[in-house]
Amino acid sequence: MRSSETSDRKVVFNEKMSRLQDCLQLMGGLVEEAIGCSIEALKNQDMDLARGVIAGDDRIDDLELEIEEKCLEVIATQQPMAKDLRRVATLFKMINDLERMADYATSIAKITLRIADQPLIKPLVDIPRMAYLTQKMVKQSLDAYVREDVELAVAVGADDDEVDKLFGQIFRELLTIMMENPKTITQATHLLFVGRWLERISDHATNIAEEVIFLSTGEKRSLND
Repeated sequence: MRSSETSDRKVVFNEKMSRLQDCLQLMGGLVEEAIGCSIEALKNQDMDLARGVIAGDDRIDDLELEIEEKCLEVIATQQPMAKDLRRVATLFKMINDLERMADYATSIAKITLRIADQPLIKPLVDIPRMAYLTQKMVKQSLDAYVREDVELAVAVGADDDEVDKLFGQIFRELLTIMMENPKTITQATHLLFVGRWLERISDHATNIAEEVIFLSTGEKRSLND
């Protein structure tokens, strides 16, 4: 292939990747919003907001399919090689992680619908802190991909450690509440699931960060140690 053709193909590839990254950021923004709204609905026992999170999951699923199709189109028509191919493959993996995060946010919203008619057994403090950190991790992991910023990706792993600590605190606190008052067991169990799902969202954001590190350095590195 002549150098001019190679150059033209690279320009087209970069343009297509820029559009894909725009779609990725849109999907990521919707996931961040779903996480925040699901916890806001739980905290305020807002059933309408919870239903909005559940309804919004379809839009995120549609975006995942749209991005998948565009990734396959780029591979088929542009035939990227080496790092360019890794870049497309990384994006392909990332949207799966984002879709799973949205599913967890939807599950939290469904918990809200189940317990919205009950007074909360305790004010929610650590759960909103977890949600804030997971939202931050989602944004940072996507920004790290777009910029190929290894330091930013590593910072996601540090936040994952903090999320794990908060979940440990929530687990111990809710266990104590259940032991002191068995009538709280059902709601406390629901809240434990909320904490676990936020922890899983954190893990998926960390997965993305690890993929960014591999994309940028070729090094497989675990941020969950």
